[in-house]
Amino acid sequence: MTDHTLKGKTVLIAGGAKNLGGLIARDFAQHGARAIAVHYNSDTTRQDAEATVTAVKAAGAEAAAFQADLTSAAAMEKLFSDVAATLGQPDIAINTVGKVLKKPMAEVSEAEFDEMSAVNAKSAFFFLKEAGKHVRDNGKICTLVTSLLGAYTPFYAAYAGMKAPVEHFTRAASKELGARGISVTAVGPGPMDTPFFYPAEGADAVAYHKTAAALSPFSKTGLTDIHDIVPWIRFLVSEGWWMTGQTVLVNGGYTTK
Repeated sequence: MTDHTLKGKTVLIAGGAKNLGGLIARDFAQHGARAIAVHYNSDTTRQDAEATVTAVKAAGAEAAAFQADLTSAAAMEKLFSDVAATLGQPDIAINTVGKVLKKPMAEVSEAEFDEMSAVNAKSAFFFLKEAGKHVRDNGKICTLVTSLLGAYTPFYAAYAGMKAPVEHFTRAASKELGARGISVTAVGPGPMDTPFFYPAEGADAVAYHKTAAALSPFSKTGLTDIHDIVPWIRFLVSEGWWMTGQTVLVNGGYTTK
């Protein structure tokens, strides 16, 4: 029988230096992962990546940090090759990479559109491509998207619109990789209480988001807490293997689809 636990597994986390990715790395180490590859984008997050590697090692797992701008297919290919050479082929690949932009469509420049497309859609496509080539048989792949995929709202066309293709990428990859026993899922958290969220939102919008979910009164800030997302990801890439091809919105009742 296939072992669907985290014990002894090698994990690659794109965007694994801090916030949700950093917490996933620490949590998986505590749940018995053998090795964790912590990807980070640039020098601005190098210290965070190093801190996460230190924490993972303290929990008893191997760890290494890998820097890459994943908006090119070549960089993605190199990341997976470097991880395999350093820590071994991954059993689990998780992509938390993303960038938010909140603007009316009339104000979005071509450069902004291209950047949002590269970070949120292109990188997700090539992550799934390389994960399909490198993840071991019976492995698991999970991509972070956004609960705005279930929202009827203005101003997020360049963000949610560029996360939307990932839903179909996930569906297609799950069908293509299913013959090897690989599960492929996507998780769309609600607005998370991290530095990723606040710069894009004004005070009025922050106040709204803190009350928008059905369960907002019962979270620490009213927003989605990253500690409430990690168990869902852990489940989907372990005992939850039977779910595949699905995009799940985990948001306390912020949006549905």
